[in-house]
Amino acid sequence: MSLCLLLLVAVVSLFFWLYQVNKDYYVLSFFAPRVRTKDGRPVESIVPVGKGKTIFGNCFDLLMLVPAESFEIVRQRSRKFQSSYILYKFSTAIFNIIDAENAELVLNDQNLITKGVTYSFLHPALQTGLLTSTGKQKSYIDLHVIIKYYNFVTGKKWHSRRKMLTPTFHFNILGQFEEIFKTESLKFVKQFEGQSDINISLSELIPRFTLNSICGKLGLKTILQYNYTVLLCSTETAMGVKLDDMAEKGDRYRQNFAMVEQTFIKRINNPFFWNDTIYKYFGDNNDALALKAVHDFSSEIIAKRRILLKDEQQQRKNKQRFAMLDTLIMAEKDGLIDHQGICEEVDTLMFGGFDTTSMAITFGLMNMSLHADKQELCYQEINDCIDDDLSNLNINQIAKLQYLDCVIRETLRMFPSAPVIGRNASKETQLANGLILPAGSQVVVHVFDIHRNTKYWDAPNEFQPERFLPENSKDRHIYSYIPFSAGQRNCIGQKYGMLEMKTFFIIVLKQFKILPLVDPKDFVFNTGITLRTNNNIKVKLVKRKL
Repeated sequence: MSLCLLLLVAVVSLFFWLYQVNKDYYVLSFFAPRVRTKDGRPVESIVPVGKGKTIFGNCFDLLMLVPAESFEIVRQRSRKFQSSYILYKFSTAIFNIIDAENAELVLNDQNLITKGVTYSFLHPALQTGLLTSTGKQKSYIDLHVIIKYYNFVTGKKWHSRRKMLTPTFHFNILGQFEEIFKTESLKFVKQFEGQSDINISLSELIPRFTLNSICGKLGLKTILQYNYTVLLCSTETAMGVKLDDMAEKGDRYRQNFAMVEQTFIKRINNPFFWNDTIYKYFGDNNDALALKAVHDFSSEIIAKRRILLKDEQQQRKNKQRFAMLDTLIMAEKDGLIDHQGICEEVDTLMFGGFDTTSMAITFGLMNMSLHADKQELCYQEINDCIDDDLSNLNINQIAKLQYLDCVIRETLRMFPSAPVIGRNASKETQLANGLILPAGSQVVVHVFDIHRNTKYWDAPNEFQPERFLPENSKDRHIYSYIPFSAGQRNCIGQKYGMLEMKTFFIIVLKQFKILPLVDPKDFVFNTGITLRTNNNIKVKLVKRKL
């Protein structure tokens, strides 16, 4: 009897202890530290807290879902809450942001410069280059993942790499590379020479075009794009090497990076795979083969560029170097970076260069095809500013194309290539809205939802480029439109990307009318590194009569 009584007391004591602990930790969500408020009022008085599918908080909300289902679940939450909200999963609080005010607080907070934990799922592919490296922080331990020693070791990495690469993306040198954009865009339309009309798959041709823009033969100087940016490199190619003998390898690179993205999605949806060790033993299937192909491709480019650069150094003596890859190679000689670091940045920029921009161009051509009146306004504006022989196609003339700029910006509003931005609270962080995020909390800025928030955008699902005319956007919250992120970790080369896209659209519209072959209402979007759709996006190009 005394044993039973002792056991009862123990059980009651345990439940009482758990009850007390549950005030500060979400016990059933594997002891996730709870978000608090500065003045002690309920968190729900500032932001709603999402209920999970099970008693374990939101741990298993996405388990076993396909990417399209995951994407829709997140959109449903945004429509339901109509404001930023908090979730708890596997010992972690997650602050989900869908409004501009909270996005501004987070993206400008110096304590929230470290990328979110999901970026670590990209480390096998991109390692810790400019996209995934961290800001200054101390390492910490939580119950679902160990934020590893790299967070401390690479504390200064992002700052030093950003400082090193920023000059290669400076706006003042944009004019030197317009000829490169023009050359590659002309090569794209030349493949349709002699055809009056043709149906094309943008989902297939545009990624190949953007990868060729990175590595293909151009002459003079070329650019490799990172998040909508382009990477400069001297001599004959974007990375300084010819792609003539690497075209097949380029196609394989794209295919294998698609497999890397599938791994990323698999790990996001399955919380058990957030742990590297568990994933290695139970989820890692053919990842190694895909990763090897990705790394071999970029390594070959680096090796080729080293040889070419050595041959060119004499003639380039005393000339200022703007090339990104050349800058990294020369920095290696100065002891500022090692070979591994060069590989990290090239892998990062290779991925960002072909993937994010290819999505932006694809959706831009699709929008023009669906809205003939908007396309015509672009065409007339281009004809007014750009000669038919393209002799005055330069940065100053392109700057006059105000409506084309609006069309591109509206495309990026509706279809942001990077639909999500993640941050990690490396220490307890108090926000100006009164919330206190525990150390280890994740912050997810849902760019897709901010861009379609009715608080800032009337009829957000409609394509209206006029939104971005100066008179219509002057009073809009600046953080309601963040396709290139914002704050200290904004896209390093967004102006390059905008120039590349404008040049491409100018040359295509000069020669072709774009007619629709798809209906966006049928699109099924997927959760991924970049915005994806299951649909093959196609358009018809019809030769303009001179």
